[in-house]
Amino acid sequence: MSTTIDPAAAAAIKQRAIDEVEARRGQLIALSHAIHANPELSWQEHEAAALVGRTLDEAGFRVEVGAFGVPTAVEAVYGDGDLTVAICAEYDALPGIGHGCGHNVIASAGVGAALALAPVAADAGLRIKLLGTPAEEHGGGKVPMLLAGAWEDADFSLMVHGMTGEDVSATAFAATAVERFEVVFHGRTAHAAGMPEQGINAASAAVVAQTAIALLRQQLPKQVNLNAFVSHGGEATNIIPDRAVLQVEIRALEIDVWRAVKAKVLACFEGAAISTGCTWEPCATEHPYAPVKHDETLAALWNRNLLARGRTISDAVLGGGSTDMGNVSQVVPAIHPTIAFLGETGPAHNPAFTLSAATPAADDAVIDGAAILASTVLDVALDAELRADFRRRKAERPAGATQQTLLA
Repeated sequence: MSTTIDPAAAAAIKQRAIDEVEARRGQLIALSHAIHANPELSWQEHEAAALVGRTLDEAGFRVEVGAFGVPTAVEAVYGDGDLTVAICAEYDALPGIGHGCGHNVIASAGVGAALALAPVAADAGLRIKLLGTPAEEHGGGKVPMLLAGAWEDADFSLMVHGMTGEDVSATAFAATAVERFEVVFHGRTAHAAGMPEQGINAASAAVVAQTAIALLRQQLPKQVNLNAFVSHGGEATNIIPDRAVLQVEIRALEIDVWRAVKAKVLACFEGAAISTGCTWEPCATEHPYAPVKHDETLAALWNRNLLARGRTISDAVLGGGSTDMGNVSQVVPAIHPTIAFLGETGPAHNPAFTLSAATPAADDAVIDGAAILASTVLDVALDAELRADFRRRKAERPAGATQQTLLA
């Protein structure tokens, strides 16, 4: 496609997609409730992945469950247009409280958008790629998928996250970078009373490190969060421990700030090791998450379509959390907007939110979210100037540009 479709024809194509969402209302709400009723933790979402894959397979998508070397990842592709959109569907739950972040809504809205776009894919010159992405809560399932090339062929990517309260602008979700890792100090055991001079106390190194971290924390900007705690530091009072482990978490709004803070944190651990005679090593425990970088064009289109759906946009700003969609947004034009469960108030990551995620308000968010996602994709596909811009940006990316972890 090289020219903008006539406005009336474009409006008709968008309406066909929206009508498809409405026609599948019962199916999409049933999908949301099925995932909600069977919460599966990060990397264990076998039933949810199978259900998402089966739903799309029945609609004619080419489906692979266990895609990109990740057992609970899904790739479902439809169409052969020269503009590829990657729609993300998350479906992992939280320990103890189930779907307290509403990933059942995320998955169902994403699937709904893909199903809505399929009947108009040929008219819009689209290639639709639904990516089922596991382990967003802990582990970062999108990162190994990125490394395996899941977004290499995508011109742009988007998803929608359910939230209680009010609808906000697509750019109002300010997700932070987060990295979690552990540091292991190694010393030498000895009898704590009989021959302490022959021991090297790894627990002492951990204490020194924690003190240094506490001092560093006082110097950091308010938007940076730094935590470190000892998860292992000795087995008995009469044995000098030869091993101590600290769990560390660093959050920041900007990648450069995150990396700078991490360098200072590692210096604290090195100093603690030197001062106590220990050795030390940092060990990654999860993939790091980058901040979300919202594409302004996609965000504006989302906002316009949300308003057209009869919703309103408040001036509120959401922040403090982290998502591996941030990693995607750093290498592919992307957005991570929210859709409100209107009238619901339960806070995220709370049992009250789990209940909210299966209410009629959440069901409406599934349908509205799917319709707005599909409309936003079509706004790009059916406008020659926007289409050319996203295709140009993709063409300018070096090969392998999306296949990175963003580690310093």
